[in-house]
Amino acid sequence: MLFASDALTAAPGGARLAVRLTPRARRDAIEGAVREADGQTSLRVAVSAPPVDGKANDALIALVASSLGVTKGAISVAAGASGRRKLLFVAGEVALLRSRLRLATDAL
Repeated sequence: MLFASDALTAAPGGARLAVRLTPRARRDAIEGAVREADGQTSLRVAVSAPPVDGKANDALIALVASSLGVTKGAISVAAGASGRRKLLFVAGEVALLRSRLRLATDAL
């Protein structure tokens, strides 16, 4: 069984969150965990914003920040800015971020 919290790994000063982003979706939502072809677990996220001029990335950051209870400034795209698979850096304590991610995805 996949857990969304498996997409979160510890990093100096915070955590890295692996994400698979679907832009131009009907609604903004965290859709759960997905196993990538390379075996990595990613958080599947959909945003209604188009992948133009960073709008989808901005929407992703806003949605993840809201879900984790952190400011948008605490999140940055560490890798994959122009692709569907992204690696976000989230500043904060890993255990707290992991528990908030579990709470945000429990209903899925």
